[in-house]
Amino acid sequence: MQQQPAQEHDAIPRTTVAVVGAGFAGLRAARELRRHGVEVIVLEAADRPGGRAMSETTALGSRVDLGGQWIGHDHHRVTSLAAELGLTKFPMHTGRLPVIVEGARRITVGGPAMLGAVAALVALEALSRTALPRKRNDVTVSEWLRHVPGRTIRRLLEVIATTSWTADLDRFSVDAMARMIRSQGGLRTMLSTRGGAQDSLLVEGMGSLADALAAELGDRVRLGHGVESIVADGDGVLLRTARGEIRAEKAIVTVPPPMLERIDFDPALPAAHTDLARNTYMGSVYKAIAVYDRPFWRTGPGGEFLVLDTPGRAAFDTTPPGGPGHLCILVPGPEAHRLDDLDDRARRDAVLRPLALHLGPELLEPVSWHEKSWHRDEFVGGGYFAVPLPGTTVGFPPVTAEPTGDIHWAGTETAGDHPGYIEGALESGTRAAAEVLRALSRQ
Repeated sequence: MQQQPAQEHDAIPRTTVAVVGAGFAGLRAARELRRHGVEVIVLEAADRPGGRAMSETTALGSRVDLGGQWIGHDHHRVTSLAAELGLTKFPMHTGRLPVIVEGARRITVGGPAMLGAVAALVALEALSRTALPRKRNDVTVSEWLRHVPGRTIRRLLEVIATTSWTADLDRFSVDAMARMIRSQGGLRTMLSTRGGAQDSLLVEGMGSLADALAAELGDRVRLGHGVESIVADGDGVLLRTARGEIRAEKAIVTVPPPMLERIDFDPALPAAHTDLARNTYMGSVYKAIAVYDRPFWRTGPGGEFLVLDTPGRAAFDTTPPGGPGHLCILVPGPEAHRLDDLDDRARRDAVLRPLALHLGPELLEPVSWHEKSWHRDEFVGGGYFAVPLPGTTVGFPPVTAEPTGDIHWAGTETAGDHPGYIEGALESGTRAAAEVLRALSRQ
């Protein structure tokens, strides 16, 4: 590409590092670079920071998370950062096992459906620990489930799988599922609340943690600056946005892999990155939080449920210390799309009514109601993370993060530690910042 004249360069705002995306990976990378005296600008397409994390204030003054929220028992980066920024961590209120229901029926813990599902999960855990890397695996989770005996067992496993990965099980291979289990610490960690990946929460909300990081960076975070193209032209990188251009010596790109196709790269990215973008997709998930004066469900069966009715869903008691009552509901996977065309009241009724059969009619009249369909978010594309297509050889965490000239890569999918979690996003941001600092020191 022909270089622009020097006077044109001079007219374009310059910085040392441009970070694409103001999620936790991008904010962490920018913060680390600023602490080392490096000038940085963060370019974010949305009108808010946080990426896949987002918090709102309820009618009762509490804070709820509409996106990523949980802190795992060993997520030390999130824990340390929250403490540093003055946010309050609290443990999940949880029972020994969730209540599993279908209509008015409760699935017996020691019954055949539970025992069959446990046996299948044990087999998956063993596969995740022993399976050798394969060049190709076209067997989908849906195909595998068709060989599992018992309709209720299959349905329970479907809801567990979609809640864990938000994937379309017709487009999610058994090989990918096993690799995800291995990279995310095993099924016991993934599925557990207390002592597992859903161990704790923040009173102020995980979105408040992102807001605090963005506030530290001040006007270096440019909202509404979606990056449309990145040109590497021998003088660093030129980033074009709908609101103008930025020239930088280095760029850190943190967007989820499937969203890379929205950015034009010149020269084109290497095959490792283009294949990754084309062979992954974002899962589907709808999330709602119903808020009540008190967590009244604690006097009954509790607030943790797996609901096998369509659409399948999971419920969690995310009430902060002292209340008010927060009931978090996830509707994961393709069945989340069943809610898309309903109006607000019909959607709330569809989500809560199956649970009201077990928790009482009080559940149907929350004081405050908060919801978000992440698969309808144009800047994120879905949740919780990028999923590899069946038969592909790419997209398994951690995905490639090898620098491409002056372009570096971050994002939870690239993390070697806790990929798919906020913890992984923070790890990736720290790693990318360190890479850039080393590269700058060699110039």
